[in-house]
Amino acid sequence: MNDLDFSGRNVLVVGGSSGIGNGIAQAFRIRGARVRVTGTRAQAADYSASEGSNLEGLDYSQLDLSDPTALSCLADPAGGLDVLVLCQGAVRYGREEFDPRVFREVVEINLNSVMACATRFQPALKTSRGAIIVISSVAAFGARIGNPAYASSKAGAVALVRTLAEAWAADGIRVNGIAPGLVPSKLTEVTTGDEKRLARTLRQIPIGRMGTPDEIAGAALFLASPLASYVLGHTIVVDGGKSLS
Repeated sequence: MNDLDFSGRNVLVVGGSSGIGNGIAQAFRIRGARVRVTGTRAQAADYSASEGSNLEGLDYSQLDLSDPTALSCLADPAGGLDVLVLCQGAVRYGREEFDPRVFREVVEINLNSVMACATRFQPALKTSRGAIIVISSVAAFGARIGNPAYASSKAGAVALVRTLAEAWAADGIRVNGIAPGLVPSKLTEVTTGDEKRLARTLRQIPIGRMGTPDEIAGAALFLASPLASYVLGHTIVVDGGKSLS
């Protein structure tokens, strides 16, 4: 028996149109799952490979979580739901997050919408005795001088994972999380697109390089599989050792 075979399983990746979420979605698809992803654009054709998007073989639905009514309009996945991956994220640079309005906008996506999505699909996951995986960030565990909303919302997501894991364990739902380090994506372009800033950041990573969406996907596959059947409430750090010191 292959514990990483997801044939016949239904997976929903919120924020799966590009970057880490897209890598996770494709990893499940390759292993047999039927995978649906969401993104903010009207249709899959609006994304391109140059943006880190590969929507081949994936079902796509538009979902803009900055709209408080959008989630209620998202149809339930056909055939039920076995794995829910919450990979939505927002960040604002240039100290914009010190503005109370911007702070609220970032927290709304990074924390409030995570709770909204989890509760929206809790009944389906209870039926399947499924799994929730919340993608947070290593920013949850340290100061981010220019990003108070991002850091605090990701820390909140880690706490939410623990709380929901305890609350829903009796329903057969396993809730865990992943905290990635530096992985190329739309959110990290401020670092990956700046040669000097990137070099400075890489010196802080013991393994000496950025991570890849596939490497984050490996942790997601584990957490959704029978190999992690006794793992609840943990957020696995996948950062090449950056947070060790």
